[in-house]
Amino acid sequence: MTDYDTYQHPLVGRYAAKEMRQLFGQQKRIGLWRRLWIALAESEQELGLEQITDEALTQMRAEVDNI
Repeated sequence: MTDYDTYQHPLVGRYAAKEMRQLFGQQKRIGLWRRLWIALAESEQELGLEQITDEALTQMRAEVDNI
């Protein structure tokens, strides 16, 4: 487990379960935002925005959990 997997706060050890710390950790939070951005980029591409290429989407998907 890395520091990014769990939520960091002085009171976490006393009041938060392991599952709760992971749920609010940076890995989960940033991964969720990146998945939302990918969904947005896919929708924009479907609507015809030429700036969103297949290569860009592939690269975004490959790095979604690389924090």
